[in-house]
Formats: sequence, structure tokens, C-alpha cells
Amino acid sequence: MKKRSLNTLKRVLGAIGPGLFLIGYNIGTGSVTTMAKSGANYGMTLFWALVLSCLFTFVLMVAYGQVTLVTGNTALHNIKSQWRYGPVLAIYIMIALIIGELLALMGIMGIVSDLLQAAAQLLGGTVSTFWITALLCFALYLLFWFGRYQLFEKILTVFVALMGLCFVLVFVMVKPNFTVIINGLVPRIPNEPGTFALVAAMAGTTCSAAVFIIRSTVVAEKGWTIKYLRTEKRDAAVSATAMLILSGLIMAVSAGTLHVMGLKLTDTVEMIHLFEPIGGEIAAFILILGITAAGLSTVFPIILIAPWLISDYTGKPRDIHSPLYRILGFIGILFCFGLQILKERPPAMMIFSQAFQACILPAVAIPILILINNRNVMKKHKAGVLMNIGLAAVTLFAFLTTYFALRDLI
Repeated sequence: MKKRSLNTLKRVLGAIGPGLFLIGYNIGTGSVTTMAKSGANYGMTLFWALVLSCLFTFVLMVAYGQVTLVTGNTALHNIKSQWRYGPVLAIYIMIALIIGELLALMGIMGIVSDLLQAAAQLLGGTVSTFWITALLCFALYLLFWFGRYQLFEKILTVFVALMGLCFVLVFVMVKPNFTVIINGLVPRIPNEPGTFALVAAMAGTTCSAAVFIIRSTVVAEKGWTIKYLRTEKRDAAVSATAMLILSGLIMAVSAGTLHVMGLKLTDTVEMIHLFEPIGGEIAAFILILGITAAGLSTVFPIILIAPWLISDYTGKPRDIHSPLYRILGFIGILFCFGLQILKERPPAMMIFSQAFQACILPAVAIPILILINNRNVMKKHKAGVLMNIGLAAVTLFAFLTTYFALRDLI
């Protein structure tokens, strides 16, 4: 009976592999920092932005996955081959995504190193963030050197499960004020400096342009064809729902504790010190473990993004053990040391990189709206009325969040 249950669990996880991969990619230290900051500073008043972002994430994941299932080609290859100026647009998307993700990688490893240093201090020890970063990078590159996509998917499954469990435990342990959480769900945009950039960052970290380009690649890696269309939609629904629940939990914990106490959040490590008096050292350790799992689960796909995008654009096979992949992977790993050199604080770098991602979203939303309505490409599987309404709404949302990002960043 146990064996049958285990086999059933394996089949379920295998059926939603791309979704788990994207949860691991999407819910990282950027999401934790952004959602916690939103909850602490404004309660749940920006929860509407998270709901919209997750809804539109589902729409775009389904759309990109569906086009890949029909054509057998990944996103950039489709964009490049279908229009006269498609190669220019594809190159722009590729360069912008790589820059945005490398900036995020610097912030992620900076936050993870700071958190692990804080954990060592709670235990009465001390260790340099440089050596923490070096050890993590060495372990990550070993996995990258010897691993395959299937191994990464399994590791990310463990990280996603650990992350979710930790956030649920912290939510239970700190006992947030539910009245404040519920009363704060009325949608509004507080008239304070930095609010618009925070909304853009929430959209950038959830409805991330890179997620949809990578979506087509992980669907292709699974070997799915058009007969898996229903599976692809279910997988996207599981992924978007999990993103909403986990991100909402983080926001609610901050809203029901830090916001009630009038405490603003500016730093991820500061969040650990603020939660320690509320939930004790055990809650602080669990929170560190959850955020670290979130961060490391994001690093794997970021290291893969440059070689995957190049393979996507050129139409060449995705061979993770090829010299190109190993060289680009090594260069990506080097960016983990970025904040050991720069003086910028990791949370500030994360907010900037997520807002930067929001500015790329229109370039990702518009092409898929055109592609999925192209009868020559999609044949009988072109978009219906609901899909077109969803994609039109996503496009408007993309321009709105881009305006929010530019308004505060400039």
C-alpha cells in the first residue's frame, strides 16, 4: 500500500514538473523580500496586485505552453521565425532577460549569504559571507556540471516543499492578527514614496517575463505534445495557485505582525531579527531555512537561463554538458559574488531587478497574443474568446506596471 501511494505521488509530481520548476524559480528571495516589505509597510492593501499578477501568470503560462505544444518550438524560436523583425525582438528579449536575471542573482546570493551568517550568529558563531557564497557556488556548479534537467526538477521539488512547509510553520507560530489581515484586503494604492515601484516589483517577481520564456523550454524538456494540452493547463493552474498561496502567506505574516506593531521593513535580515521576539529563535531558524530554500531554488533556473535562451534562439539542442553551457554556467556563477564587491544592499538590488523585470513584460505579452491567434501557426488550436480577453488584460497590466516601475525608478 505504501509502495502504491509512493508511485502515485511520483506520477503526480511528474505530471506537474514544469509547474514545480517554475514555482521554485518564481518564489525566491525577491518574492519573500517584496511580499514581506509590502505586508509590513502597507498591510494587505496591495494584495490585489498579487492576485492579478498570479492570474495573469496563469494566462501567460498556458499561452506559451500551448504554442510550444502545437509548434514543437520554444518561445524565442517562434518569435524569431514568425515576423520580419522577429529576430530583433527575440534578441532584445534575450539580452534584457539575461541582464535582469543576473542582477537578481546578485541580490539572491547576497540575501542568502546574509541569512546564513545571521543563522551562524544565532548559534553563537561567526562566518564571512564571502566564504558562505563560495561554498554555495562550488556546490551549485558541481550539480550543474554533473546534473541534468530531471535532477534539477527533483531538487527543486524538495526545495519547494521545504519552502512551503517553513512558511506555513512560521505563519502558525507567529499567530498573526487575522482581523488586521482581513480588514486590509480592501484594494488601494497608498500615497507614499516608493509604493508604485513596490507594486511593479510585486508584478515583476510574480508575473515575471522570464517565467513565460522559460515555460516553453521546460514544457519542451518534458517532451509534451498537443495531446498533453489539458495536462499543461492543469500544471499551470497548480503553479499559479501555489505562487499565490505562498506569496500571500508571506505578506499576511508581515501584515499581521510587523504592520500591527508599526514596524517598517527595509532588509531581509532585519526581518529575521524582527520576527525572533515574536516567534522565538525556532521561528527565526525556520524562516531562515524557508527563505534560503526559496533563494537556492531560484538560482538553478537563473544559471540555466542564458544557455537555454541561446539554444532557444538558435534552435540548437539543449545539451547541459556541452562546453557552451558549462562556460555560460560558470560565468553565471561568478555573478553570485557581485554584492561581495558592490556596496549596494541585497534587498535594494532585488527590488530594482524585479521592477526592471516588469519593464520587459510588454515585450513578452504582445508577441504571444499575436502568435496564439495566428491560424497558420496554431491551426485549430488558436486562442478562444476567454484566452484573448485574458491576454488583452495581461497586456494592459504589463503597460501599467511598466509605468509604475519607470515612475519611481527614474
